[in-house]
Amino acid sequence: MSTQPMFARVAFIGIGLIGSSLARVMRRDGLAGEIVVASRRQETIDRALELGICDRITLSAADAVKDADLVIVCTPMSTYKKIAADIAPALMSGVIVTDVGSVKAPTFESLGSALPAHAHFVPGHPIAGTEHSGPDAGFPELFENRWTILTPAADTDPDAVERVAALWRQAGATVETMDPHHHDQVLAITSHLPHLIAYTIVGTATDLGDDLKQEVIKFSASGFRDFTRIAASDPTMWRDIFLENRDAVLEVLSRFDEDLTELKRAIRRGDGDKLFDQFTRTRAIRRSVIDADQA
Repeated sequence: MSTQPMFARVAFIGIGLIGSSLARVMRRDGLAGEIVVASRRQETIDRALELGICDRITLSAADAVKDADLVIVCTPMSTYKKIAADIAPALMSGVIVTDVGSVKAPTFESLGSALPAHAHFVPGHPIAGTEHSGPDAGFPELFENRWTILTPAADTDPDAVERVAALWRQAGATVETMDPHHHDQVLAITSHLPHLIAYTIVGTATDLGDDLKQEVIKFSASGFRDFTRIAASDPTMWRDIFLENRDAVLEVLSRFDEDLTELKRAIRRGDGDKLFDQFTRTRAIRRSVIDADQA
């Protein structure tokens, strides 16, 4: 446990799964002298206080960030512009502002561009989560053995970047620094497309006739259950992700559609060799994911 807090005052703007999990890490390891939570819903911040994951609550983001040396934005990305406008005048000199959003390039326009010159902007993306949301959903082990990607601009203060990286390492994450546009391309493949497919497959099952739909639910195998788990993720968050990362998602979706067309053609023609070769190649990818300890 740390004897000296990493940060004197930390402000969480939003306190869902990711924010509440990180707040629990800070509580557990004594990483913050004070934790302040802001949310637009009174019941949310009341619950955060009841859970003991913060010291003070407020409905005002501007009030929350006063005298904070670290601000963590944990809200849907569609709220970033308003949050930036609200907090910018209240930020103290030298404050570090970071976020946990799943798309990084647009954050420089929606959040970073509105911040004062005396603030350090270090965008972040912890690649961790469950299908649950809200302050009750969090747990401090969420980030252990997972990646957190930071995408700071080239001229960002290195000390600010290192302080954010050290926080995530303390939470158990492995930290990587990446160009924001490259991040968005990579995550379009590894995260955004799989979620889009899951939403589509579960939506297809929903549109089936009642009798067939009930049997699909009754006899669902582990693969379909995995899709339903993914498709149960926060719809507001994923709506924003697809809209913010639309170019990268559409590009990878186009490539996926071409590959799917080839497989449909192979099935139609009875081309077993084509199917076998494709399945063998993708099986190797699964093994590499296991070897990377991300399964």
